[in-house]
Amino acid sequence: MKTYCLELSGDYACFTRPEMKVERVSYDVMTPSAARACFEAILWKPAIRWQVRRIEVLKPIRWINLRRNEVASVVSTRNVETAMKTGRGDLGLYIEEDRQQRAGLFLRDVAYRVHAELEFLRERDPDASPAKYQEMFERRARKGQCVNQPYLGCREFAAAFRLVGDASAERAAISDSRDLGFMLHDLDFSNPSDPQPRFFRAQLENGAVAIPAWDSAEVRA
Repeated sequence: MKTYCLELSGDYACFTRPEMKVERVSYDVMTPSAARACFEAILWKPAIRWQVRRIEVLKPIRWINLRRNEVASVVSTRNVETAMKTGRGDLGLYIEEDRQQRAGLFLRDVAYRVHAELEFLRERDPDASPAKYQEMFERRARKGQCVNQPYLGCREFAAAFRLVGDASAERAAISDSRDLGFMLHDLDFSNPSDPQPRFFRAQLENGAVAIPAWDSAEVRA
């Protein structure tokens, strides 16, 4: 597996704590699942899997309180199925009827350096080689190309990204160290109809969080 490094930055970020039921409250640092999604926004294929190994915090952890308008519901699955069968149906959501305000505690002025391994799943593309996907990712990342815009936890918080060649030549991470508590690692999709969250005990040491392997004892349901 080959390791790649992306620098991600943005004005705002929200890596929502799942234990907060109503209000949006962010973790102090980017989660592995959010970091993985940024790599997948640049390149995702069935034959590859991104394994996030390290997240470095490049700017001091700063907070902001915001109140946002949100839609309180989603389009009914039954309405979608009916529309697919009949060719017509009401699939709209009317903001004026379904708007609600929620307060949020978000991060502001953030920047991260994320290290991830590109794992090639040969059984899903037996005629290909890892180099095929490595070259594809490198070409897209260098040109700033992506399938969809990477974002920092919430889709409205777009992330600027840059492929880092030599991380040792870049600016240093912040000198902060703290116990971040249990953090969401990712969702377990063993049962696609009922994905389950898995957590690990995150430690920020000199501005960096080491991410344990998905199948390690440190990652718990």
